[in-house]
Amino acid sequence: MQWSNLRRGELVAAVGGVLLAISIFVKWYEARPENRNAEIDGMKGTLSAWQVHGIMRFLLLLAAIAPIVLVYVIAREHQLSWPRGEMTAVVGVAALGLIFYNGIIDRPGNPPGEIELEIGWYGALLGSLLMVYGAFARSAEFERKRKPPGTI
Repeated sequence: MQWSNLRRGELVAAVGGVLLAISIFVKWYEARPENRNAEIDGMKGTLSAWQVHGIMRFLLLLAAIAPIVLVYVIAREHQLSWPRGEMTAVVGVAALGLIFYNGIIDRPGNPPGEIELEIGWYGALLGSLLMVYGAFARSAEFERKRKPPGTI
């Protein structure tokens, strides 16, 4: 393995992936205690993404693995048919969209206005942003070969 091949972009993305993975198990939502009707899936108190989201928790864990795979691919000097970091950027954008949607647009619980976002949600958002930034930084380092017009 050639650890010297790693650059700042991959390391930032890997830190973002680790932060995202840890954040899944930290509290994301809190039903306001002063409102006795506030609940999330029948539960009260603070809950993590692991407790609240069924399928999304596994999708976010898989997304958190993507930058670690990028580090492995670069350290092992594997040849890819796409620019390194591009797939990690796509996965990071998808994770960012899931986190944003479930925290801002369609917050779980009843009533949604009585559910507060907690530190885990913000950590996951930051982790996915770091993944996207690091992966884009890596994929932007290399120029794509252009094809002549009219070819596929």
